[in-house]
Amino acid sequence: MVDLSYRTLSISVVTLCWIFISLGSVECEGTKRSRDGDPSSGTESKEKSPNIRLKLQSSVKKSGRIMADTLLNAPLMFARRDKSSTALETVHSKSRAIANRVPDDPNLDFLFDSALKLIDSPSTSDRRRGYRMLEKASESGHSRSGATLAWEVLIGKLDGDMSKSVEIFEKLADTGEPESHTGLGFLNAVGLIGFSSDQARALVHYMLGALGGSVWAQIVLGYRYKYGVSVVPNCEKSLKYYSLAGKDVVDRLSLAGGAAVHRVRLMDLDDGKSSSYWLEADTVQYFELEAGRGNVNIQVTLGQMYYYGLRGCPRDMKKAEFYFNMAAKKGNPTAMGYLGKIHLESDHPGNSTAFRYFQMAAERNNPIGMSGLGLMYLEGRGVDVDLAKAKRYFVKAADRGWVEGQLQLGLMYLKGIGVKQDYRMAINYFYLAAHSGHIVAHYHLAQMHARGFGTMRSCMTAVELYKRVVERGKWNEYMVLGYRKYQSGKYRHAFIVYALLAELGYEVAQTNAAFLLEKGLSGLDGMTAGEKYARAYNYWRRAAVQGYSSAYVKMGDYHFYGLGVPVDYEAAAHHYRLASSESNPQALYNIGYMHEQGIGLPRDFQLAKRFYDLAATASSDAYVPVLMALVKLAALMAVDSLFKYELWEKVLRAPWDVYAVINLGIILILLIWQRIG
Repeated sequence: MVDLSYRTLSISVVTLCWIFISLGSVECEGTKRSRDGDPSSGTESKEKSPNIRLKLQSSVKKSGRIMADTLLNAPLMFARRDKSSTALETVHSKSRAIANRVPDDPNLDFLFDSALKLIDSPSTSDRRRGYRMLEKASESGHSRSGATLAWEVLIGKLDGDMSKSVEIFEKLADTGEPESHTGLGFLNAVGLIGFSSDQARALVHYMLGALGGSVWAQIVLGYRYKYGVSVVPNCEKSLKYYSLAGKDVVDRLSLAGGAAVHRVRLMDLDDGKSSSYWLEADTVQYFELEAGRGNVNIQVTLGQMYYYGLRGCPRDMKKAEFYFNMAAKKGNPTAMGYLGKIHLESDHPGNSTAFRYFQMAAERNNPIGMSGLGLMYLEGRGVDVDLAKAKRYFVKAADRGWVEGQLQLGLMYLKGIGVKQDYRMAINYFYLAAHSGHIVAHYHLAQMHARGFGTMRSCMTAVELYKRVVERGKWNEYMVLGYRKYQSGKYRHAFIVYALLAELGYEVAQTNAAFLLEKGLSGLDGMTAGEKYARAYNYWRRAAVQGYSSAYVKMGDYHFYGLGVPVDYEAAAHHYRLASSESNPQALYNIGYMHEQGIGLPRDFQLAKRFYDLAATASSDAYVPVLMALVKLAALMAVDSLFKYELWEKVLRAPWDVYAVINLGIILILLIWQRIG
């Protein structure tokens, strides 16, 4: 490969701007229609127009001269050797490779899709069969299968040599395979497997990946443009990338919605705090035992856990159906409603069975059944389309607080299906559904805020909503993978998984990656202590910007002790103050200490006491250390008042000469009196 060593970040930004022009000229027809009118239509068009490729090829050709002129006229951005025609041609050729990429064989595409379904199966034998199918497709020249296998090895889902993954990425990237560019971008960004951390090169690969349609690359760029990570913050660019990725996520969702976001912080576990979210294996076994004994509530709970993938349990529809069946046989309407959903959304939908379960649940006033019947009448699944009945069932479900009833009513008002189109009513129902966490509701709210339908246009709000959508994509399940790797002592793979999710913008993953670096568990060889802390600091900073107050405390600690950054007490105090604005007890305590000692802040015992008291109020765990600090502070105040400057100044200002004469006179009289006596 030709060396593209960029000396500054600016060159990458210029290069990416050119590629962004190319991407900006390509829009799916559904998106164009939605801008002209119906904001929902962009989610419906999944077909890929052949005109897109022609537009992309034309865009690459037209933009080539502009990029070359820009780069050659930027002496501060390019090193001399990087301005060579060879370096420019390399970027050109990779862009052309993406534009001219020949689609994979449809038969191999089918084999690839079938393999992915097996890999997602909870069955070990199915997963093995899926990987064998991927290997077969890859050997037959299917590029996506090769890239997928390389990723699976890299994150530790499949045993193999990670250096081979690098070779596959490099080989496939030359052919224009977008996921391979994303892989190279990740390796350059984090500095893994022989790569040094090079954000400029990483951005080039990410942009090339996004140009080719890599959803991960689109998410990375959306996140980076939102927070200004190695690029100038740009809300509109962030919105463009997040909207592309968000559409892909929603298109792939089932009626169950996106996977639950698993937020387990390794630093909390290290501090001895248990994770209330995750269920240990013995707890799950106890629940299964109780379910077997006929506990209906436990049966429904287990069914929901496996249906949604909650509490650390993998999504497993077979297990969910098993436990819902147990509860349904005892007349539980919630279980009946979920059984209807399972049959409706299976690979081979059983409309009659789904209708029967929904009807039984609805007859028992269960909103899941009502919403299910509404959906079947709305879409004509096994019954004649009846919009009036659909709306009636949705209203009943929504009035009982069921999120899917609220979502479907929002969609009906958004598109004007069976009702008069009303964007304000739509946005109200979407907000109700989003409040319960429904990812599709977040998506439609993001669309409406992005285009100003039913509300004022707000790029920032739209970006934040889209970010929530993409974080509920299938890759969210990698949070579980990272935690399992950490539990089993496979720290290097745990770090790689968390670093990948950190690139995608997951704040919890950023804190976990920082934690592993700080503890020396990243598996990255050849790092000095300073380099280790410097890398960890960058992850803490990213997490802090997203609002995690403890990350600000960590940044303050690094400045206070000089870990990876120069000792700077004022900077430490600044970060502690940012964390204290969120009532972080450790930050409040630290500010109190700095006021007590006069380090980085003015020495002020009253302020120190105030912050110590606030720390104790913010957390009961801080009570004992705060009590000890207050005892020490009281002693310091007593000593300080004893030797206070004003007291000694009054003494020193007294008429000592007069006192001395009087004392000498008294001593003289006493001596004379003694002699006479």
